[in-house]
Amino acid sequence: MPQSVPEVRLRPCNDQPARADGKHVLYWMTGARRSKANFALQRAVELAEQHGVPLLVMEGLRCGYRWASDRHHAFVLQGMADNRDAFAAAGVTYLPYVEPAPGAGKGLLAALAADACAVVADDWPCFFLPRMLAAAGKALPVRLEAVDGCGLLPLRAADKVFGRAFDLRRFLQKALAPHLADFPVGEPLRGYALGEAKLPRGVATKWPAATAAQLAAEPKALAALPIDHEVPAAAMRGGAVAAGEALRGFLADKLARYGEERSEPDADCASGLSPYLHYGHVGVHQVFAGLAKKEGWSRDRIKPTTSGQRGWLGMSDTAESFLDELITWRELGFNYTAQRDDYEDFESLPDWAKATLGKHVADPREHLYTLDDFAQSRTHDAVWNAAQTQLRTTGVMQNYLRMLWGKKVLEWTRSPQEAFAILIELNNRYALDGRDPNSYTGISWVFGRYDRPWAPERDVYGVIRYMSSANTVKKLRMKQYLAQWAQ
Repeated sequence: MPQSVPEVRLRPCNDQPARADGKHVLYWMTGARRSKANFALQRAVELAEQHGVPLLVMEGLRCGYRWASDRHHAFVLQGMADNRDAFAAAGVTYLPYVEPAPGAGKGLLAALAADACAVVADDWPCFFLPRMLAAAGKALPVRLEAVDGCGLLPLRAADKVFGRAFDLRRFLQKALAPHLADFPVGEPLRGYALGEAKLPRGVATKWPAATAAQLAAEPKALAALPIDHEVPAAAMRGGAVAAGEALRGFLADKLARYGEERSEPDADCASGLSPYLHYGHVGVHQVFAGLAKKEGWSRDRIKPTTSGQRGWLGMSDTAESFLDELITWRELGFNYTAQRDDYEDFESLPDWAKATLGKHVADPREHLYTLDDFAQSRTHDAVWNAAQTQLRTTGVMQNYLRMLWGKKVLEWTRSPQEAFAILIELNNRYALDGRDPNSYTGISWVFGRYDRPWAPERDVYGVIRYMSSANTVKKLRMKQYLAQWAQ
């Protein structure tokens, strides 16, 4: 039997009891879309073994969510194909369901839960998933548990919102070490011997499994779905297999340069893991474990400090640089979205930031662009256009330029509120890692979150941190980048 999932990662979504006479345990896969190192899957296997019933896994893909497109659908479908193979190899019943029309999937969860001992789902703190989970908890007549595998620090391990990376880092230095001893089981399906679950009568007819063409994300299959076809599928392939290849490639070929060159567009040494982390095709625990193995690291190397400074985990400088992004900055986003319902609202910004932006809202703007101008890279700035073209074309953007990209939209729109809305639209429509907790906190950083006032006070920005394309070109190596992406 797999080891138990830490209690701090378990959240009941209703007061219903488990059903002793159920025929299976249902894992409703929505966030951690993988078969390895997955706390929710581990919990589902644990419950199945306790009840002596098979495991049933359902992974759905809605078509009515905001920003649904060929790009997002293809990435998820490719992950479903990997999961189909993994669950088949383990002898686990797996239902990959792709909605053919908005609302067509209504009733599927209830049908699968009707014969379940319990339902296990993924916890996720933003986009429509929290509302969907809450509604399911109210509707299902059986126990529904949400399992948190979002970060190295459990979502409920902190009871406050941290206003700065420094403050979260100090908290992590006090609180993270015990959680580094509680990693998910690497192969939760190893030794599974409970047999295949039977789908309830009528399910396969009303909600048929995704076709081979859909799971291959074939263009004709995507074209038949009522989603945005103007955002094409990206060249980057989704799924746990591709995620594993990306992780191994980063550790082998790019990590050594990451600390000194991660901001350099021409160096191209970013990990490329963000889309896979967002869709759950790889977990943060897998990334940390791979890095720790490469570094020959153990927990006794953690430095006893609460200084809030970087470089406390006891790894190499370049590994620590990466971990500060993976842990501190990534988990700031999860901390905020898990505890604030207004994370996507301009009004959630710090008071000082709203005050200085409000003071300068009437300042003249030298350039003004519409949403469509921005989307199609039609500005006067070659650097900005290059970054947007990369995003629109590939679904990813060079890390440093993502900050500049946001700052310039603030400068070239009629109000900071308009800029905020445009950045959310551009990021979530085109970015493979869009609609993530870090989408919202990264965008709000442009407007002052997690930052401080910067002198001198400027037009439009006030005392919000300023960035310019001219300084970026002087500071960074980007000749090759601009040759590739500048229009």
